[in-house]
Amino acid sequence: MSSHPVAETVASLMPRARTELSELVAFKSVADFDQFPKSESEGAANWVADALRTEGFQDVAPLDTPDGTQSVYGFLPGPEGAKTVLLYAHYDVQPPLDEAAWTSPPFELTERDGRWYGRGAADCKGGVIMHLLALRALKANGGVPVHVKVIAEGSEEQGTGGLERYAEEHPDLLAADTIVIGDTGNFRVGLPTVTSTLRGMTLVRVQIDTLEGNLHSGQFGGAAPDALSALIRVLDSLRAKDGSTTVDGLAAHATWEGLVYDEQQFRKDAKVLDGVELIGSDAVADRIWARPAVTVLGIDCPPVVGATPSVQAGARALVSLRVPPGVDAAEATTLLQAHLEAHTPWGARVRTEQIGQGQPFSADTTSPAYTAMADAMAIAYPGQEMQYAGQGGSIPLCNTLAALYPQAEILLIGLSEPEAQIHALNESVSPEELERLSVAEALFLQNYAGS
Repeated sequence: MSSHPVAETVASLMPRARTELSELVAFKSVADFDQFPKSESEGAANWVADALRTEGFQDVAPLDTPDGTQSVYGFLPGPEGAKTVLLYAHYDVQPPLDEAAWTSPPFELTERDGRWYGRGAADCKGGVIMHLLALRALKANGGVPVHVKVIAEGSEEQGTGGLERYAEEHPDLLAADTIVIGDTGNFRVGLPTVTSTLRGMTLVRVQIDTLEGNLHSGQFGGAAPDALSALIRVLDSLRAKDGSTTVDGLAAHATWEGLVYDEQQFRKDAKVLDGVELIGSDAVADRIWARPAVTVLGIDCPPVVGATPSVQAGARALVSLRVPPGVDAAEATTLLQAHLEAHTPWGARVRTEQIGQGQPFSADTTSPAYTAMADAMAIAYPGQEMQYAGQGGSIPLCNTLAALYPQAEILLIGLSEPEAQIHALNESVSPEELERLSVAEALFLQNYAGS
């Protein structure tokens, strides 16, 4: 770590940062209120609001967004005539999956092998702490040189669009000269990376029905159409033999022009089992950053334990499609739904329903803000040059902000490097990355104020 005064200040604040992240991780703030109490999300929102008030933010309020969740806003005034920077993170998290399978409790921040484990530690409660650390470091070293707006979203992981709709209805609220989205991550630990593209996404639920009710498989099997088998055929039609995504009419041959992702490194990052092949063809970066990717997220059908010898009358699945830059997510949704319906066999009844969508995003990496960030990262990561990478995930708010504020520069950084295992069991954050990226963000704000 650099000996820069800002870096020294951030280092001194790390024990407090760990305590605060522990408090924030303890909230089970999954924005699916059928699974987790809404009070948990409200508690996390109030925690963020209190933290902003403590730092001197004005107009702090949990905003009730149209999807029934809250996003927390605050404004910290800077010097007269200064630029305005919006800092984004989200406090909602993915469900922990099988809590018993975690090595340590998912909502209890636990240090192990130099990392801090807990759901949301990297994605994206750690991003909230990163913003706080950067601002505190600036206060201790001459003050915050820009106007700062902070927005902490409450339903990013659900893709339900509450903050996007709220921003569209209140277009002045989040207006800024530059926007820092703290929800991506370095290509690997210790390699400073700005994410320059995001794939969009769409979520489609498909329901297939064939019978008025389940039938005895011995008496009717062989002629009675099995809805679960029909669904399996439909889902299989979404992939070519090599595993690449094949949605009728959807282009799937784009290439990535930036950072190269070594295939062996990807196998290690993804923890692919020995002997198991990767899916798709061409460069790994092409597959995960520049092309569409379909994933079956869940299937409603009888579990193995307790299953009866029955022909299934109905079955449904939730299908995710990641949409690459240059493709309209709404058009991709239409193509996906048409594909599912066209490939349903045996005249089975099929219904598709879109339940979430986000557009892909591409940043302008030639802007002054990127120069300011590159200079900041060179100090926070001595000897390393800032890299540009894509991100397979989606942050739907990016396109909403880009449309509302076309002159604003948007940068994407964050704590979700491969070892963090976001959305999976045993999510964790590297405290060293939290420290270095907080330094980088603070120095960026200084650099940008003078640019």
